[in-house]
Amino acid sequence: MILQFLFIPFLTFITLFFLVRNKRIRKPGNLPPGPRKLPIIGNLHQLGKLPHRSLQKLSQTHGDLMFLHLGFTPVLVVSSADKARDIFKNHDLAFSGRPALYAFDKICYNLSCVSTAPYGAYWREARRIVVLELMTAKRVDSFRHIRAKEVGRMIDFISGAAPDPVDLSAAVFDMSNSVVSRAAFGAAGGGCGKSFKEIFGETQRLAAGFNLADYFPGLGWVNRVNGVDRRIAENRRDLEGFFERVIGEHRDRMVEDSSEVDIIDVLLRVQKESELTDDQLKAVLVDIFVAGTDTSAATIIWTMTELIRNPTVIRKAQQQVREIAKGKPMVEESDLQKLTYLKQVIKESFRLHPPAPLMIPRETIEPCAIDGGRYHIPAKTRVFFNVAAMSTDPLIWKNPREFSPERFEDSDVDFRGQHFELLPFGAGRRGCPGINFSIPVVELAVANLLFRFDWKLPEGISAKDIDMDESIGIVMHKKTPLCLIACSVSN
Repeated sequence: MILQFLFIPFLTFITLFFLVRNKRIRKPGNLPPGPRKLPIIGNLHQLGKLPHRSLQKLSQTHGDLMFLHLGFTPVLVVSSADKARDIFKNHDLAFSGRPALYAFDKICYNLSCVSTAPYGAYWREARRIVVLELMTAKRVDSFRHIRAKEVGRMIDFISGAAPDPVDLSAAVFDMSNSVVSRAAFGAAGGGCGKSFKEIFGETQRLAAGFNLADYFPGLGWVNRVNGVDRRIAENRRDLEGFFERVIGEHRDRMVEDSSEVDIIDVLLRVQKESELTDDQLKAVLVDIFVAGTDTSAATIIWTMTELIRNPTVIRKAQQQVREIAKGKPMVEESDLQKLTYLKQVIKESFRLHPPAPLMIPRETIEPCAIDGGRYHIPAKTRVFFNVAAMSTDPLIWKNPREFSPERFEDSDVDFRGQHFELLPFGAGRRGCPGINFSIPVVELAVANLLFRFDWKLPEGISAKDIDMDESIGIVMHKKTPLCLIACSVSN
């Protein structure tokens, strides 16, 4: 056991030694400033547990355009709305690549997910399918009855738990997962059940985990020793088995009623008219689950967390919701457009808690001069847009750490990729195409949670005691579950 413990560090050192010896590191001029790096590891030691927070702190010293090295990987960090605007408006094509991350490559069917695919013909076709076939306004609206039913089921579950505290984080995740499952798989999905949630959870952990091979390309062998390759293979096998079953069930059935068409039905139709392979079809489904489940659930929980910490805000939001939906058993989607203050609340939640604070990293596909030609960025540079830094920039936002939905009352700032101080869904070519799917789920769920219940913290806990720590992952969840007591209200 002792020899095995020493063997991995020894082999790692030898591998790194020869990589450093053989690697010719070009040092192009006119790079943005950045912190000093250590031999071999570069600036990896400065990332910390929450990279977006560590990078934001470093940018306060080194600037809104910061260059560093994570292992052997050159990295550009963009931390201001002005610098992001310049890149997205003037250099979006050059910044439209994706790095071939180790776990993504294997989980996403050789990088066939829209979110991870290299920029090129396949990515353009896959994105076209998602935007024009799966996420149109008409298609998203066709899932309205699913959203209503699953939000209603969540409300019933919470009612049944009273007067005991309810784990709102778990209830919201189950609701969000069920919405995506029914929209994607329909009756064949059977709600997916606990087994699929376990599979999906492992997929997320593997995708978000730190992997040496992403920073030291010669160290891929370590994943065969430390168990990562085994976990990836098992997870891929579990995903494959589930997808094969539900896709096979869809191929065997004939759907005549257009109201029963789900996402797999659409993808199978598209497959007949194109060169979409089964693996690429499954990769699109992986994307839909990550974007549809995680983003929505995290946003709802952060919104409810901020509301319970701000009694004046939650009372104001409840008053408007209850006036608009008075006399109804639930808030309906037709009511949402009238809930102007609720929309401000959710916008403020996106500002303070962007679901993916560093986005999925990009990679330059060609050399590029940015910031008016001041800096030259080499090809194959990994790029992080620190949207968490942009949305809390004190030069743009007054009292940036304060939860204040009123800041959007007379503002046209939106979160759809045109206002670079607020980019929860990204921007440009690689912006998230699933925004129209997520927003109705978030708004309907929060509206009904406020409409049906008054909320209070468990005995002995005050607002200042709420743990606001973030978890590590691609999507930034609240680290500890949000547990509240729901008091039913007759409307």
